[in-house]
Amino acid sequence: MTHPATSTGSPRAVRQDALADLADVPAVSRWVRSGALRLHVLDYGGAGVPLVLVPGITSPAVTMDFVARELRDLVRPVVVDVRGRGLSDSGASYSLTDYADDTVAVAAGLDLDRPVLAGHSMGARIVAVAAARGVPVRGTIVVDPPMSGPGRGPYPTTLEAFLGQLAQARRGTDADEVARAWPRWPRREQELRARWLSSCDTEAIRATHEGFETEDFFDTWPAVPAPAVLLHGADSPVVTAAGAGEAAKANPDATLVEIPDAGHMVFWDNPGPALHLFREALRTVL
Repeated sequence: MTHPATSTGSPRAVRQDALADLADVPAVSRWVRSGALRLHVLDYGGAGVPLVLVPGITSPAVTMDFVARELRDLVRPVVVDVRGRGLSDSGASYSLTDYADDTVAVAAGLDLDRPVLAGHSMGARIVAVAAARGVPVRGTIVVDPPMSGPGRGPYPTTLEAFLGQLAQARRGTDADEVARAWPRWPRREQELRARWLSSCDTEAIRATHEGFETEDFFDTWPAVPAPAVLLHGADSPVVTAAGAGEAAKANPDATLVEIPDAGHMVFWDNPGPALHLFREALRTVL
């Protein structure tokens, strides 16, 4: 099944068995508008403080279900299908400004009062920009934000690698093939990756990857107000020890937390400790 909103490149495709995954997710699909774009979110409900959770470059909202569902006793998780991913529309452009506008639109469209903003990887950069703008939030949690940028060297995963994974998904893949690239991941997460990656827009991935190397996280991070927490994998090639040190100096009011035995994909690499430390970060900002 081809997604109705496609870019000028290869068409996005949402598999029928991928849509069936939503039946097992304890959340309601909601839709908001950001300008002309329709954005899909998974709303886990509840009376808690809203948490807007923004995933990474090739992670539709459903792939973070295993994180969101474990937070419902603390907050009301709302996970975003970022433009060009999942069931959200493709966009004309994919800058950090565009993504931050969408994040603000989600909070406004769902009438979320002073939410906590949290994001992983690309999503971490997005929520940092939104929070630095002065949008009313209770706090911000950034998880392993890309620290590549002008004069800082390339992002560790090449664009060719991302596009190769996308091509693999579009010609048809399964959890066993995904496991060869991501052997540490829980089986369900390998299955979701296999079924949902083809929903990502080629141009969204291309433009976002370019942004990893042309837009500097450190232009934004010092302006993210407290309370703010930066979580990073102890073995991450994206947030190195030097990068973590620079982040601590650039925003001394923020709290930095290292997640043991985890690379960049912290929740997938080491789910138990990563979720525990994320919950502790939530308690800090709440």
